[in-house]
Amino acid sequence: MAEKKKCLATVKSQSELAPGIYSLWLAFPEEYNVAAMAKPGQFLSLYSDDGSRLLPRPISICEIDAAKRMIRLVYRVAGAGTLEFSGKQEGDTIAVVGPLGNGFTPRSGKSILIGGGIGIPPMLALAKSLSGEVQVVLGYRDAVQFLKEDFTPYASVYVSTEDGSVGTKGNVIDAIRAEGITADVIYACGPMPMLRGVKAFAAEQGIEAQISLEEHMACGIGACLGCVCTTKEKDAHSHVNNTRICKDGPVFDAQTVEI
Repeated sequence: MAEKKKCLATVKSQSELAPGIYSLWLAFPEEYNVAAMAKPGQFLSLYSDDGSRLLPRPISICEIDAAKRMIRLVYRVAGAGTLEFSGKQEGDTIAVVGPLGNGFTPRSGKSILIGGGIGIPPMLALAKSLSGEVQVVLGYRDAVQFLKEDFTPYASVYVSTEDGSVGTKGNVIDAIRAEGITADVIYACGPMPMLRGVKAFAAEQGIEAQISLEEHMACGIGACLGCVCTTKEKDAHSHVNNTRICKDGPVFDAQTVEI
């Protein structure tokens, strides 16, 4: 695979969807159309204008519009870098490398897409790309439900909330059981406790699950080994039970990783 180049993306629009949650549309140059290369489940690394912040911020791809050379990112302000990005306005530029990582592998048949918290955005690009019956289960803390309406043209949408204010009270697995949802394959992204529950549920049901692991990343290209997870099988090159989330993931077969 060719090394990805850094390019300048132009901000087309930005809005705040919920407190601290921003939707950012980026346009890419014709000579390096990142959107044409991107797949659901991949991410972009965004660089700060502040030279003291050397490491990029990895943000999952939410929507892809290859024809318009545009990608949508939905992210949470979590520190100085993302706070800087949230202040960008139409016409501003951001240095970007991507698309990075390995995304989801589409399967035929009936699917469940599970997103929890800031793991919800990458499931939208996937929902738009799948054929067959698509069911989406979104997990929120409370009634603030960013992106929920964006899924409705592409899937049946179910919601769980921790406080029970909307949908099923509890977690995403509680909602799946309460609604009697079944499928041939599960795709999921969210916090680690949620992914552990998804892995266990998929094993119980005997169905495939592809999970996207959220992890703090440094280089984002697999060089620094700062974002490894444990695997059942030994890596063919290093001969240890580790794999790099940024380079070999972030999407894995749930049964191949120890979480």
